[in-house]
Amino acid sequence: MDGLRAEEARAAAIASLTPLEELDRDPFLVDTRSQHEMCERWAADKGYVVTRQLLFYGMRADHGALWADVEADRVDLFVAPNERVLARALASAADFYAECERRGVRLETAGLREPAYDAARKADVHRRLSMPTAGYNGC
Repeated sequence: MDGLRAEEARAAAIASLTPLEELDRDPFLVDTRSQHEMCERWAADKGYVVTRQLLFYGMRADHGALWADVEADRVDLFVAPNERVLARALASAADFYAECERRGVRLETAGLREPAYDAARKADVHRRLSMPTAGYNGC
């Protein structure tokens, strides 16, 4: 990693901002908490630390919000749960891979098993995302 020890590597976790209306069709894409948790598990297994959680929908590969922490030397690599999340979070995952390569920044996918979503779990995701201003913290 360009001379960095694993415990020094700082990752930005990318999650997709997907409308709640898609919960029944693809619950993992809606469940940003589980997406970020997957990235955290992946990073911990590698000895990395997630220092930034990003949440995007259709973001351009060159958008400043993606690169601000890299340019400020607060992030060394990006991690997303899987290719499906990248495809939703970014306008073009291929362009983002190319931009990462151009800038010399690693982009990884965790590739871990997605959680199973039964009716109760979907209800929890729905409640957490539909009532954030009511003080519900998801617990």
